[in-house]
Amino acid sequence: MKEIFRIAIDGPSGAGKSTIAKAVAAGLGIDYIDTGAMYRAVGYKVKDAGIDADDEGALKALLDETEIDFKQGDIILDGVVVNDKIRTPEISKMASIVSTKEPVRAKLVDIQRAMGSRKSVIMDGRDIGTNVFKDAEYKIFLTASVKERADRRYKELIEKGQDVEYEQIYSDIEARDYSDCTRKLNPLRKADDAVELDTTGLNIDQVVEKVMEIVR
Repeated sequence: MKEIFRIAIDGPSGAGKSTIAKAVAAGLGIDYIDTGAMYRAVGYKVKDAGIDADDEGALKALLDETEIDFKQGDIILDGVVVNDKIRTPEISKMASIVSTKEPVRAKLVDIQRAMGSRKSVIMDGRDIGTNVFKDAEYKIFLTASVKERADRRYKELIEKGQDVEYEQIYSDIEARDYSDCTRKLNPLRKADDAVELDTTGLNIDQVVEKVMEIVR
């Protein structure tokens, strides 16, 4: 393996990208960069600031004063850990909205590329292999059925004590898929040279092992 290498994991919402990427990072001893969390963090800040995501001037001003970092598994927004605050259906919707905005994508992609140029990383998101790291050494497209993804997300949120309805979770995932796949700027799609891995019916350990086999 190269001294510095990049692993790009793309796929739809709820496919298990973050969970798998974290486990693979630990197994390989490299850094995990949760790009989806970066967009969620921006979405959270936009909503918290009460600005209109379509107001490009206000959005750029907000981004100029935004710092995002990762330390020991935590995502830090402007010096504050926001792990749980960004993992709600409401913020998920806002993340999908801000991810279509060119100023947001430009800023975060610059940060992501800088990370991958100086150290080995594994990143997951919607356009890592097709845009952020087109020349990544390893590209994986992780997917699962809508039902499987809705089941996982519902269980996750219930375990966190959130009051959610399964039908709404299912509907949100369908809407997110449509938004991600049809947006004009870097839509979700499988890179031509990516390995597609359907995780429907597989547990975490089984998926991690399949990813490790691809990298090895």
